Amino acid sequence: MRKEIQIPIGEDERKKLRIYDQLYLNGQLIVARDSAHKRLAALLKEGSPLPLSLKGKVIYYMGPAQAAVGQIIGSCGPTTSARMDPFTAMMMDEGVVATIGKGPRSEEVRDAVKKANGLYLTAFGGCGALYAKCVKKSRVIAFVEDGPEALLEIEVENFPVIVAIDSAGNSVFDKKKLDV
Repeated sequence: MRKEIQIPIGEDERKKLRIYDQLYLNGQLIVARDSAHKRLAALLKEGSPLPLSLKGKVIYYMGPAQAAVGQIIGSCGPTTSARMDPFTAMMMDEGVVATIGKGPRSEEVRDAVKKANGLYLTAFGGCGALYAKCVKKSRVIAFVEDGPEALLEIEVENFPVIVAIDSAGNSVFDKKKLDV
């Protein structure tokens, strides 16, 4: 199924989506990589306020390149999601409803996605220039001193992804024999 999705993605909508569904996202994504996740986790562990509410948010694990003159953002393809696995359950407990990256996720992440009626969406590696064309706005939210690992908010239009883990816990990464 190919479908346009508005962010925030409501629970009823998330429950209808299935693995392999092709989505075009519209709305705000939070960009957080390794450093931002470590800093957010530290704030949560010490009981300090976060720089934003994570309720209803979609986190994109993105590696941004510097923008050329006249561009909103440089190439902004996905980074490997597994590095954020230790933080995913914690982020979903704080209200994150979906994450976007590339590659398989751990069993703990699949359980967290299922518990939250959430989603793991996969973006296409090597398509950073395509994704940059989908970004209409970009702003730093926090951790500016971390440079490309700062916490960002980007507004996207027609941002292509595929459902890789659905709210029922089904995964495109399961090792099943395919009938060809």
